[in-house]
This record gives sequence, C-alpha cells and structure tokens, in this order.
Amino acid sequence: MAGEVVKKEESSLNLKVTDKSHVKPEEKIGRKEYQLVTFDLPYLAFYYNQKLLFYKGEDFEGMVQKLKIGLGVVLKEFHQLAGKLGKDEEGVFRVEYDDDMLGVEVTEAVAEEIGVDDLTVAESTSNLKELIPYSGILNLEGMHRPLLAVQLTKLKDGLAVGLAFNHAVLDGTATWQFMSSWAQICSGSLSTSAPPFLDRTKARNTRVKLDLSLPEPNGPPTSNGEAKPEPVLREKIFKFSESAIDKIKSTVNESLHRTVQNHSQHSRLFPPMFGAM
Repeated sequence: MAGEVVKKEESSLNLKVTDKSHVKPEEKIGRKEYQLVTFDLPYLAFYYNQKLLFYKGEDFEGMVQKLKIGLGVVLKEFHQLAGKLGKDEEGVFRVEYDDDMLGVEVTEAVAEEIGVDDLTVAESTSNLKELIPYSGILNLEGMHRPLLAVQLTKLKDGLAVGLAFNHAVLDGTATWQFMSSWAQICSGSLSTSAPPFLDRTKARNTRVKLDLSLPEPNGPPTSNGEAKPEPVLREKIFKFSESAIDKIKSTVNESLHRTVQNHSQHSRLFPPMFGAM
C-alpha cells in the first residue's frame, strides 16, 4: 500500500487527534455489490477527492453528534460510501458493501489556536491540508481503506469538516448530492429529496478486467535503484466572493441556449477561469 502523506510532528495548527471511530448505516442492509464501468475506472489512478467546509459555532460536541447521527441516516441510501473496492472472480472492479464492514472513518481533532476567519483568508494550503484526511492517497487504495473519511476539527470559534471521497465511486455531482442529502438530514428532514442512482450498469454495462497494483511508496526506482524524487508542484488558492460567482453564473447563462439551464455551479465557474489562465 502506498504510504500516506505524513504530517509534520510540530503542526503549524497544533492539531491534535482526540478520537477515531466509524459510522455505519443505521439500519442493516445486507450484502451489496455494484460493478464499476468504463467511466469509473480511470479514477482508480487519481487521488481521493477532498472537500473542506467551515462552520462557526461554539457547541462542538453537539455539532459532531448531529453530524454523526445524520451520517448514519444518510448512509442508508449512500451505503456504497461505507463499503470497499473489490474485484469479482473475473478481476472486474466493483464496490462491495456488507453490514460487517467498518463503515465511514470519522476522526475528531482540535486546533483551538486558529479561527474560521484566519483559515478563510489563508494564502497557503499547508494549514488547510491538515484539516482534510487522506492527502496523497490513490483511489485504488479503496480496496484497503474506507471509501469516505471525515475529519471534524474543533477550531477557536467553530468547526472544520474535512472529507475525502473515493473518486472511483462518485463524481462531483454525486458528491454534492450526498453533501446536500446529509445536510437535509442534519437540518431535521426525515428523508432525502433525491435518492442516489447506484447501479452503473443501467447506463453502461461494460466489464473490463484490470490488473492494477499500487505504486511504490517512494515512487518508481531509477536505473541505479534509487527512488525518483516527487515533482515539485505549485499550488494556488482561488477565492470567489458570492457576488463574483453570481456575476459569472449570469454571464454564462446568457450565453447558453434558453432551454439549457441544468448546469452545475462548477460547470459555470471553471470554463471562464481556465480560459483566463
């Protein structure tokens, strides 16, 4: 298994992990298997998809309890996220769920020397990365790791919710469908407004056998046997105010045909951004 990116011993946030647990669907579901198809498989070589949200508030224990209870409820429909990646007898990748599996990994931590406003104006990603689990972890490792990991960090004046989703199991649209459904349950709804579509074979029933292995922890060796150093990547944080996003959405909508309205915020935002780079 590829090595996880290790945090520095002296965290710039002075972050301390206080608890680690797992959350399962609140009801028994039984054994479930869902074949991955051709539009899922390329993501096995990508990294876990990460999200980070901030909320202000003082009742950390109450917020954590509500989030964990709501997670157990929403996992009844999104139970794939409480499973693992596996293969059938022919070597075709699939998502496997069973009631005996551990479920979603939930880590609780504290970093009470920094507040929400300090993090939202940060220009460096180093502090933000400490609030999100599974940095540098390939989706292929979902054969040995949870498909969803959550980190709930207590801040000086609020809560940071860091999430890592296995990208082979859900795309951006499905990610936010899950997030919206979880939020609905935590806000008091008894059910979600739109259940997920889990059987990919209804859209494309393709069976592809893949023989993939995890990379070496320190990268592939060179001709002299030494591991190649990882390439240096430049990182940049882009910030958009609510008014700026509204303006971009309005501009994009005006350029679209009047009957084409079902576009996500991402699909409206990223084309102008990449066009300007």
